Amino acid sequence: MLRIFKRLKELYKYRALIQNLVSRELKARYRGTVFGFLWSFLNPLLLMIVYTVVFGFIIRPRDPAFEGSPWLYALFLFCGVLPWVWFSSSSLESANVLMVQGNLIKKLLFPAEVLPIVVVTSNLVHFLFGLPVLLIFVPILGKGFTPYLLFLPLVILVQFVFSLGFSLLISALTVHFKDIKDILANVLTFWFFASPIIYPVTFETIQKSKVLTLFLNLNPMTHIMQGYQNCVFYGTLIRWKKLGVTFLVALVLLFVGYYIFDRLRESFPEEV
Repeated sequence: MLRIFKRLKELYKYRALIQNLVSRELKARYRGTVFGFLWSFLNPLLLMIVYTVVFGFIIRPRDPAFEGSPWLYALFLFCGVLPWVWFSSSSLESANVLMVQGNLIKKLLFPAEVLPIVVVTSNLVHFLFGLPVLLIFVPILGKGFTPYLLFLPLVILVQFVFSLGFSLLISALTVHFKDIKDILANVLTFWFFASPIIYPVTFETIQKSKVLTLFLNLNPMTHIMQGYQNCVFYGTLIRWKKLGVTFLVALVLLFVGYYIFDRLRESFPEEV
């Protein structure tokens, strides 16, 4: 256990390496494109338009919180879809990152754990690029900002720790169990619909079912998504107790994920 804490502490030494790799990843992603980094703003905007048409106009919003307005529903959707894209992209990319970067893994002094950290961090940067698109539409669609928006960085921190722990775990296990990367895509699809992203927890069907309520409460992403919705859409105080417990779960997942990663690291060069 002390070894894991020591290794986690040592990651600070690699901050310059992580920064350089994140910068390289961001530049490589849009190299050769016409719009370049502008896609970081266009992708979330296009995603919001698609979800608004499908769920706002075709499948009309039924919860009273949306006042029958597809535009308010679109704003609610975007509060969850944007951070979810960060989480799902980080998870899927991490499942493959050690094999894709096998040439780096085989270098004796290269810290392999840096790779999933770079994946999560680069997707965090994309999320932060898309965040202004969400915030711009808050007043446009009839909502106002409240002081509770200041708690948004705390929600982002909880998601970062949770995503990092999950990515470390997935990246290490996928090296030995290649099927995980295929199973993960289906798990994330289920996880998306099992989280209050396209529906609020106040939905009547959920409120009437103790099983659904319990299921949602046991899902860490429920409380992360509610954090974004409270800060941006509802303009209310985040649920401190539930988000606090989620943060503890995220820390445990980070420790377990890094522990498993550290135990398997010596086998990576052979498997990739």
